[in-house]
Amino acid sequence: MRAITVRDRKAGITGLSLEELAPPHAAENDVVLRVHAAGFTRGELDWPATWTDRAGRDRTPSVPGHEVSGVVTELGYGTTGLTIGQRVFGLTDWTRDGALAEYVAVEARNLAPLPADVDHTPAAALPVSGLTAWQALFDHARLTAGQTVLIHGAAGGVGSIAVQLAHEAGARVIGTGRSADRDTVLDLGAHAFLDLDGDRWEETGQVDVVFDVIGGEILDRSAALVRAGGVLVTIAHPPTVRPEDGRALFFVVEPDRDRLGDLARRLRDGRLRVRVGAVRPLAEAVDALTTKQRVPGRTIIRVAKG
Repeated sequence: MRAITVRDRKAGITGLSLEELAPPHAAENDVVLRVHAAGFTRGELDWPATWTDRAGRDRTPSVPGHEVSGVVTELGYGTTGLTIGQRVFGLTDWTRDGALAEYVAVEARNLAPLPADVDHTPAAALPVSGLTAWQALFDHARLTAGQTVLIHGAAGGVGSIAVQLAHEAGARVIGTGRSADRDTVLDLGAHAFLDLDGDRWEETGQVDVVFDVIGGEILDRSAALVRAGGVLVTIAHPPTVRPEDGRALFFVVEPDRDRLGDLARRLRDGRLRVRVGAVRPLAEAVDALTTKQRVPGRTIIRVAKG
C-alpha cells in the first residue's frame, strides 16, 4: 500500500515521504480500515510515541496522521460493535502507525459509526479537534451556562469547535486570534473578539474559564484573567504560571466513542461546523503538509475516492 512515512526524527516535517509499505492486519480487538480521509497534526512529529512503541522500541518507518475516516475491511479476533463495510471515524493509536496510508489498523474502541450523510472529509477533521474542545470545556473546566470563557486561537481547528460548543452551552464566549480572524470567530458564535497583537486583552476583565491552545507567553499572561474559583486549561504544555485563586491544568486528548458519535450528529444536523481549508490527495500529501503557506482551516488528505 502507499503511505506517508517518517524515518528521521531530526528532520521533522521535512522528513515526510511517500513510499510503499506492507498493508496492516487486524490484531485482537482491532479493525483494518480502508482510509478515505485523514488528518495530520504538525506537533505529532515531536511526540515520543511517533518514534517508539509502548515498550520504547524504535518503530520507524512510522506512518503519521491520527485522525481517520474510512470503511472497515477486516475485523480482528474478539472485535465487537463494528462490521465489515461499515463507515467509521475516530482516532488511531498514538504508538502505532497512523492514517496517512491506504489502510490502517485501529483499536475498535477508538472508532465511532459515521452517519451515511456525513462526508469522510469533515469527519477526518473532527476527532482530535472535537474531542479536545469538548474535554477541555466540559470534562476539565466544567463550563456551564452563564459563565464566561476566553478561548485562545479561536479560529483554529480546536478553537473554532470550542467556540461553537461553548456558545451552544449558553456561555459568554470571548475568542482571540489574529485581526484577520475576527469575522470568522464572531460568525462561529463568539460574543467578542480580541486581537492578541493589537488589543490590550488583559483589560477584558476576569473570566471563569480560559482555554489555551498556544502556550508560551500567552499561557503565562492568561493566569491573571482567571477569577477566583475559575480554571485555566491548556493543551500546549504544563502551565508554569497559575491563577492566584483558581486551577490550572494541562491534558492530552483521550478517545471517546460515545462523544465522537455525539459530535458526528451535531455535524450532520448543522449544529457544528468544521473548518476544512485544503483537501489534497495522498500523492500530494508531502507538499500539502510541508508548505509554509497559511491555509485557513484544516488540511485534510483524501486517500480513497467515493
